[in-house]
Amino acid sequence: MRMRLILLMLLLVGGLVGRADVAEDFSLSKGINPDETSLLVIDLASGETLAEMNADKPLIPASIMKCVTTATLLSRLDEDASFHTEVYLTGPVRDGELEGNVIVVGSGDPSLNSRHVEGGKDICREIGSALADRGVVSIKGRIVVDEGIWDGPAIPPSWMSGDLPHAYGTGSHGLNFEDNASGSRSVSNPAAVFDARLRSALADRGIAIEGESIRERERTLLVDHVSVPLDEIMRSCMMRSDNQYAEALLRSYAVASGHKGSTEKAASMEKDYWRKHKAPMSGVNIIDGSGLSRQNRVTARFMAHILSERSENPYYASFFPLAGQEGTLRNFLVDTPLEGYVALKTGSMKGIQCYAGYKLDDDYAPTHIIVVMMNDLGNRTSAREGLKKALLTLFEEGGNG
Repeated sequence: MRMRLILLMLLLVGGLVGRADVAEDFSLSKGINPDETSLLVIDLASGETLAEMNADKPLIPASIMKCVTTATLLSRLDEDASFHTEVYLTGPVRDGELEGNVIVVGSGDPSLNSRHVEGGKDICREIGSALADRGVVSIKGRIVVDEGIWDGPAIPPSWMSGDLPHAYGTGSHGLNFEDNASGSRSVSNPAAVFDARLRSALADRGIAIEGESIRERERTLLVDHVSVPLDEIMRSCMMRSDNQYAEALLRSYAVASGHKGSTEKAASMEKDYWRKHKAPMSGVNIIDGSGLSRQNRVTARFMAHILSERSENPYYASFFPLAGQEGTLRNFLVDTPLEGYVALKTGSMKGIQCYAGYKLDDDYAPTHIIVVMMNDLGNRTSAREGLKKALLTLFEEGGNG
């Protein structure tokens, strides 16, 4: 019996040393600064930490902030919820003329006429069809876009000016339209683009807009444009790492909680939510929903807490790209035992590479939490190779272990 206990202790110690070596070996990888790098791998079933390095050090998360944004919004809205962009008439229709305005009330829907979701309806055609069904051939008033659902600036002030002209640096508006982008360039006034598209759609149906200034009367609902379900929007956001989608989702958390959707208010509320849910908040600073701000700070332990809280939600786990197969993780862990068995959100900026997500079983259910944050990065390719080696060593029993 005594010999058996000694052998068991030796095996346990050997296993712990081996796991410690994984973190130590990773810290020596070319391209990383070990003082600005964190690693945390946790077995969900046992709660055991398999590898740990600087897990409580606040670092810039880049786009793994989107994991936090989606996880938080799921606490308020079900995955089958939708955005509703409502269109109203403010006058009667007499002899083919609408004696009033067309009011379009923005819902903050980031997917409105987006090229990135399947099954979404063209709102301009919906409006044109609905007006034609009512026999409208002219609109005496104007097209008015109400963007009052959001408060505050469309773009967080902390975003770097060099990002703003690009499509990935576009803002979040009360009425988002066509991804708030034109090709690779940001569009600063998507409501104006929407107005032009709607006028063209109405003209195609022979509907004229006179544009007179008419006092608003009682509103009558014309169109309730319903987005695709929230889980599809979240999945698209996470797979493609869409900043505009993420910012709209953060703001929607404030709106779903009964507040105006300013980025500042929503970020503060998000931080309060996780504090109340016992997340380790030391050093955590939430500025935006997408991670584009370099003022964001999170720890690997904070990220692991969130991933643990949502690990039993099958929708949430499905938002993360599968290694070697999907989205931003398509080229990572290809042709290894972990291909298809690791699902991670990536985050990258100049000098930054981060990962957060799960190791999965054969049923795509999470078995382990994985968080890696590399700041002050040197060679990105070498750093990725170091992480690849660390993960393969930790899970060397194979992808379905």
